[in-house]
Amino acid sequence: MHKTVTELADGRELIYYDEEPVHREAPDRRPLEPAASVSEVRVDPFTGDAVTVAAHRQARTYHPPADECPLCPSREGRLSEIPAADYQVAVFENRFPSLADSSAAHVAPWSDGPYALTPGTGRCEVVCFTSDHRASFADLSEQRARLVLDAWTDRTAELYARPGVRQVYCFENRGAEIGVTLGHPHGQIYAFPFTTPRTSLALDRAAAHLAATGRNLYDDVLAAERATAGKPDSRVVLAGEHWTAFVPFAARWPYEVHLYPNRRVADLTALDADARAEFPRIYLDLLRRFDRLFPAPAPYIAAWHQAPRPAATELALHLELFTLRRTADKLKYLAGTESGMGAFMNDVRPETAARTLREL
Repeated sequence: MHKTVTELADGRELIYYDEEPVHREAPDRRPLEPAASVSEVRVDPFTGDAVTVAAHRQARTYHPPADECPLCPSREGRLSEIPAADYQVAVFENRFPSLADSSAAHVAPWSDGPYALTPGTGRCEVVCFTSDHRASFADLSEQRARLVLDAWTDRTAELYARPGVRQVYCFENRGAEIGVTLGHPHGQIYAFPFTTPRTSLALDRAAAHLAATGRNLYDDVLAAERATAGKPDSRVVLAGEHWTAFVPFAARWPYEVHLYPNRRVADLTALDADARAEFPRIYLDLLRRFDRLFPAPAPYIAAWHQAPRPAATELALHLELFTLRRTADKLKYLAGTESGMGAFMNDVRPETAARTLREL
């Protein structure tokens, strides 16, 4: 991997990742003023959850025509967020971030009785997987998917080294059904100044399991799933030498798969060379199975779960992939039970979903 760090016209960082050294000198010629963030992090007094309020994001780019895509390479007469005429993988600071260190200059910490808020510091980055607007992650070669993995890993290391960052979250939203506003194949990385609510709950469950059994919860779950491989009701979809993909026992979504390295690590930076080498084949296979589920490509969310800092050794790195479709022409909406009470109702038996994905 070769990395080139440069700046956009408004001072935001832009990083090119290439398989081999490439000369990257194209300047950003747009007349941009520095963007100001006024994000707040408010704490829900009933749950303790952190909620980010980022009112300045209402003006962000929304469904531009393909020939005005801000993630495509720049060309004569159409300048984008990527000044280069072509690129392999590019990462840059979001111009409309939910979290940014500049919030500290505009938002003062405040508390009153049961209420408290702090500046929404942190960082939000956009990860462009390819310069090809019409492609998807599943279309990448194994070599290019490995480059994306290397970029995720590099960003995880750098963001965790920043003061005040508690958790780094790499993810991809794909499809208008998810709420994606840019059609170009891309993901995002959030550097949170707090531990996210779902991770906090998971850490509590892992701590309780350790206290009760003396064992790691993630190790026990992975061992239980791998032990069923090859059996009719197995939830394992793919099993490699270094990675295992399975439908979780209590899947919330009709088609949901969790991908674990077989050797537990806290985050992407701790993966060994063998796991990094095998990942592209396993992950691309998984994404292509999701694309074959229905006639149209599946809208999905792919979410890396990494341990927060200070390091929480009981949490295992893993990726959670799920689609909002339950059939070819029906979406799984978050209705009253899910949105109102957080109580998920799944229309597809997890074992059936796993068998369907295995047979594709």
